[in-house]
Amino acid sequence: MSAAAGSRPLRADAERSTARILAAAEEVLAVDANATLERIADAAGLARATVHRRFSSRKALLEALTGVLNERYVCGLEQARVATAPPIAALYRLTELLFELKAGNRAIMELTADPATKMTPMSPEVTAGLELLFRRLREAGEITATDPAWCCAVYLAIVHEAAQLPTSSPMLGDAAGEVGARADLTYRTVLGALGGSRPHG
Repeated sequence: MSAAAGSRPLRADAERSTARILAAAEEVLAVDANATLERIADAAGLARATVHRRFSSRKALLEALTGVLNERYVCGLEQARVATAPPIAALYRLTELLFELKAGNRAIMELTADPATKMTPMSPEVTAGLELLFRRLREAGEITATDPAWCCAVYLAIVHEAAQLPTSSPMLGDAAGEVGARADLTYRTVLGALGGSRPHG
């Protein structure tokens, strides 16, 4: 058996261990944001040395969780079909998906947020997907703002602010469900901020 063939099961074991650690970290940190790597190891059912081999520090673990969140953002971009769907429909669907992600990952998002922006750093792949959507919105005449990077910054800032609103806020209006209400507010606000002039329900 070649060395490469013999190493495959070891790599697979390492990948499974890493997945178990990250899953346990999400559960534990959602309950206790200050939980130690040792506690996460116990929750994952792994030796503490195994966790320390995979993640040398809490910072390294949070960086890995940032990667997990970015993978979920990429899935959201794909589900919203930002490259192929009518861009106005893709914007609304993506906004709904982002609020669903925020609802299910709130604790981890807070832990991985950049102190300056209060948001989890986004990967180049996520940024590229968002910029593509705003270029398509501009080309379709749905917005007048011309700089995709600026559009992304405005969009993400409004998403962040809408996520902070209490459920009783009159800003959320009468849209069905909390996710729908926040998505509707964000959608309308973003289009208005970026120069959209068409009525959009």
